[in-house]
Amino acid sequence: MPSTTPAPAPPRAPLSTPAPRVLAWCLHLLVAALLVMAVGRALVDGGGQGWAVVVAGVAFGAVYAAGPVVPGVRGSRRGAVVWLVAVGVLWAGLLGLTADAMWLAFPLFFVQLHLLAGRAGPWAVALTTGVAVCSYAAHQGGFTAAAAIGPVIGAAVAVAVVRGYQALYRESEQRRRLIEELTRARADLAAAQHTAGVLAERERLAREIHDTLAQGLSSIQLLLRAAQRSLGGEEGAGRYVEQARQAAADNLAEARRFVAALAPQDLEGTTLAGALERLCATTSATAPLTVRFHLAHDPGPLPAAYEVALLRIAQAALGNTVRHAGARTAEVTLSGLGDAVALDVVDDGRGFDPAALPAPDPDRGGFGIPAMRARTRALGGTLTIESRPGGGTAVAAQLPLPLPLPAEGTRPHPGPEPDPDPVPEAPR
Repeated sequence: MPSTTPAPAPPRAPLSTPAPRVLAWCLHLLVAALLVMAVGRALVDGGGQGWAVVVAGVAFGAVYAAGPVVPGVRGSRRGAVVWLVAVGVLWAGLLGLTADAMWLAFPLFFVQLHLLAGRAGPWAVALTTGVAVCSYAAHQGGFTAAAAIGPVIGAAVAVAVVRGYQALYRESEQRRRLIEELTRARADLAAAQHTAGVLAERERLAREIHDTLAQGLSSIQLLLRAAQRSLGGEEGAGRYVEQARQAAADNLAEARRFVAALAPQDLEGTTLAGALERLCATTSATAPLTVRFHLAHDPGPLPAAYEVALLRIAQAALGNTVRHAGARTAEVTLSGLGDAVALDVVDDGRGFDPAALPAPDPDRGGFGIPAMRARTRALGGTLTIESRPGGGTAVAAQLPLPLPLPAEGTRPHPGPEPDPDPVPEAPR
């Protein structure tokens, strides 16, 4: 049978899918078998109408076979309706010649319900049923209830089967659309997570580069400028150049380590307090600034992420002090507060207005403070900057420490015994 563009109601599965193609071929074979049976019986019975039945059967078979293969019928709804009318007229003519053609009404029911949308399909089935019953009664010489029961039951079965198939198809299409939406949603989520990961990694690398390579290169520039001013004294120039060479070597090793996702070089083989003390000593030796380190309360062993964040914040704060503050002294203080750890960097420089900070710019910089805020925010901490023009600057970072895991066999905190039969929470 031909396939046409379906109407808005009811939906049909396209014949390109395996199941509808199998059903269509089974229907075609049923039509061919019933047609051969009707024509064969007419020839066996003989009589003057035998060859007329053969001619009518061949005409019916040719027109029916043209439907699935002629493009004008397959691709046009109007062409399919014209084809269906032609098939019905030829079937009625064949039915007028032999009562055996009544059995062809059953496959025609499915064709009509498939091609005619809405109420047109059931009306066509009812008309075909009436023609079959009346023609059979004419051949038998009278109307009987038994002659009407067969076509009516066949029509009812055909309508029920097609309606059931359409309901199953609609449900299948809904599931297919839901699966497609789920697949698209998963793809969108994966793309969003990938984009977020790329952006987070870019931000992390930007902070690392700013807090390591950029700070080191700034130190190299300051040292080389000092070397240029000291060229008159060979011993002083050689000392500055040696310090510049050492700073370059340290930053090269640092770059190799954080690219390989290893711990910072300053934290290898030492504690956070030791790394901060060494940072203060190095800054005092390479910049016109005296930096002192104080350990107020030893916070003890910290997670690696906390040590890295606090060390980078100290490096960034001292780097800003060296480049912008014009300070003579600076104080770095590490404090353990029990449930938190704090780092304070205070200088006596020229200060600034924290509310009037310019936006970060690739040419002028300005990434230091946003990077420090991002580091503390990533660990659930806070960063406070207090400064005013002419009054120095104080940078305070505080990170809450993670709660220790309870020992095996102990309870994390005292409390009442749990309810042996608690009421489950509603799912969120």
